[in-house]
Amino acid sequence: MEILQYDFMQRAFLAGFITAVICPVLGMFIVVRRQSLIGDGLGHIAFAGVTGGYLAGIYPAIGAFTLTVAGAVGIELVRRHRTQMADTALAIFFYAGIALAIIFSTITRIPSASLLGFLFGSILTVSWQDVLVISGCGIVVLGVVFSHFNKLTLVAFDEDVAKVAGIHTGAVNMALSIVTAITVVTGMMVVGILMVSALMIVPVAAAEQLGKGFKATLGWAILLAVLSVGCGLTAAFYLDIAPGGSIIITAILCYLATAIYRQLHRYWQRTESHSQIINL
Repeated sequence: MEILQYDFMQRAFLAGFITAVICPVLGMFIVVRRQSLIGDGLGHIAFAGVTGGYLAGIYPAIGAFTLTVAGAVGIELVRRHRTQMADTALAIFFYAGIALAIIFSTITRIPSASLLGFLFGSILTVSWQDVLVISGCGIVVLGVVFSHFNKLTLVAFDEDVAKVAGIHTGAVNMALSIVTAITVVTGMMVVGILMVSALMIVPVAAAEQLGKGFKATLGWAILLAVLSVGCGLTAAFYLDIAPGGSIIITAILCYLATAIYRQLHRYWQRTESHSQIINL
């Protein structure tokens, strides 16, 4: 294929597919816990980390990783001790990230092109070093999730039952928060800060229209995310459009297609049941 003859597209597909696997894996637990907006909150904290990295003279991704993990830990601690104010705490961290990003960017005079790359994604410019970093993050995230899969699932569905079962829910929740932060920073390099949450949530929402059971839905979510990245990057290459946006639009189209399929399937089942009743 012509598209794979270019080194930058090979790197883009590799980085995109790795991200397409880990984002819905974390997204499944986030959706079950009804924390779909946490990706946006952590994304804005990551933006503050990027601009803070420029200010400190370090690699921006390192600044994003450090501040995002710290933010995730802070959000989890607040949620743990003041559950009724979890949404408020998330909003405070969200706005703090935005404010710090604005302050740091004005102090350092960061070029607009660099900021736009982090905001909307710059997957076509990832280097092999970036691919290695994304791969390392993916290994860490998948290692944590699948080594504690049953615990994470039980805590996500019913934390009280998990406590009765003897699971250290505090440690499990903290681990989930940290790997979510790592996933946000990884996705930031592919689809951008403003859209990383969509890659975590939309494939899961689409998969819920197809899968029966947690594991089946997870499998569909990963498949749809990989499909969205592959089709989105291909469309971006041939149509000369922004790859981050095309990936997310493809994911949304997948969601619409699965939603229509589910409605048609339900209609067909009702029609079949009605016909059987009439025949009786």
